[in-house]
Amino acid sequence: MNKVIIIGRVGKDPELKYTPSGAAVCNFSVATTDRYKDKQGEKQETTEWHNVTAWQKLAEICGKYLAKGSKVMIEGKIQTRNYDDRDGNKKYITEIIASNMEMLGDKKETKPQQEQQPAAPPF
Repeated sequence: MNKVIIIGRVGKDPELKYTPSGAAVCNFSVATTDRYKDKQGEKQETTEWHNVTAWQKLAEICGKYLAKGSKVMIEGKIQTRNYDDRDGNKKYITEIIASNMEMLGDKKETKPQQEQQPAAPPF
């Protein structure tokens, strides 16, 4: 089984694009931090960066609601692909193909400004 769940913060604003066939694809990175004490009892912290790709409706949701610094839970599978660069060298990219995304921050943190509407006047 190939399944991964990470909780972290979005590293930069997601990039939403559409393929020539019209499929939505959204790419962004998520930083996860591991905190622990070393042998001397000193607090340590390590950060891992994860490339995330979402497709179709999930891609559109990620593109609309996520921003740099948003706290998220991403569920999906790990995929490695390769390509040849301009010099003919083989390059490898490992990414998470998202199947689920949950925003974990408070509402003011995760809801874009343009989505907030003033309360309707009482009638």
